[in-house]
Amino acid sequence: MEQINSCSIKDVLARIGITQLNEMQEAVMRLENRKDLILLSPTGSGKTLAFLLPLLSQLKAEERVQALVVAPSRELALQIEAVFRSLGTGMKVSCCYGGHPFQMEKRSLGHPPVLLVGTPGRLLDHIEKGNLNLSDVHTLVLDEFDKSLEMKFTTEMKKIISHIPYVKRRILTSATESIEIPSFVGLNYPERISFLTARKSVKGLKLYKVESPGKDKLDTLYALLGELSGESALVFCNYRESVERVSDFLTRKHVFNIGFHGGMEQIDREQRLALLRNGSVNIFVSTDLAARGLDIPEVRHIIHYHLPLSEESFVHRNGRTARMNKEGASYVILNESETLPEYISPEPKEFFLSAQPKKPNLPDWETLVISRGKRDKVSKKDIVGFLCQKGKLEMEDVGIIEIFEASSFVAVKRGKKKALLPLIQTEKIKNLKARFS
Repeated sequence: MEQINSCSIKDVLARIGITQLNEMQEAVMRLENRKDLILLSPTGSGKTLAFLLPLLSQLKAEERVQALVVAPSRELALQIEAVFRSLGTGMKVSCCYGGHPFQMEKRSLGHPPVLLVGTPGRLLDHIEKGNLNLSDVHTLVLDEFDKSLEMKFTTEMKKIISHIPYVKRRILTSATESIEIPSFVGLNYPERISFLTARKSVKGLKLYKVESPGKDKLDTLYALLGELSGESALVFCNYRESVERVSDFLTRKHVFNIGFHGGMEQIDREQRLALLRNGSVNIFVSTDLAARGLDIPEVRHIIHYHLPLSEESFVHRNGRTARMNKEGASYVILNESETLPEYISPEPKEFFLSAQPKKPNLPDWETLVISRGKRDKVSKKDIVGFLCQKGKLEMEDVGIIEIFEASSFVAVKRGKKKALLPLIQTEKIKNLKARFS
């Protein structure tokens, strides 16, 4: 295998627990690093790793930005940054996005990363204020490019690209075939790799329809969730207001859930995603924002509370389950006045609900929030040691830990938190006072 900065691709993959690249990633790796690329592949298929791995051999451990990745959303930008860090190269990566302290980013850019990831608006802000020098950038990645166009980032991207005079390779990724590439991108006889066609009928995906007796589907949704034995479910709504209405209804029914949409503050969005990732909440109610680019774990069940507005949306939603040869199920809830769109074929099997609705099971974990984070130099090791020593927890009682700038989210086994809080409430973590909740 090709050597990458003193270590092989095999070694890099071992660090992230991957023994074999998938077919799409292998296809990208076989390309010449000089060729422009249009990569079309479904959400969740591993596009981030596909464009990062070949990039590693082109990066040098020097204080200059050599590769730029532009992403349409904050969540996707943070996900790309996290994947690069996980590769363990030791090279600096920075992430710039709206909602993150601008001055903090400016200070970080004072020592330039080799790889810079960011959203269009924030990257352009730094360029125009003189915080960024992109003259050494040789590789430009426009991730989820169609989404950037859809979100009206054309002007920002055009200006950003005008500040990269010596780019040698351009990589565009998309999860949709219907992509029209503007001339300002500057593609030069690009290679086109598409793995989209096979995704419309996903192997391992079972499709069901659920009849709702009235126009309002809330009670039907509650009954359906009760049939899923506490397994993870992603509930899609078409509008922000609907997300809030559905989430509030489930909360009133004492069903643990997260409501998620683009109108929320960035920190709130990040923390809600953390609850899903650590298993404290297994029901996620969202707009189509969650269908594309978000760093969320695979879920077992997709529920279309609202009919998707397009076939493309239907495909992206379902792409959140039945990955990597696993099984999943997709449910379309229909009220008395709705009919299935033509693109949903063949006719899904009908899923029959119990006459007496069951209450959805509680998640296996709950979250402890600690008011100390990255700025306090708190590590995962610090947190585990503290909870085991001061909180009398066993190692297996502590699950996924995510550390944010000013707080940390820790998954603990359900039922353990109540006894834990009195033991740690007055204790210091890393010699620092903290709030625990």
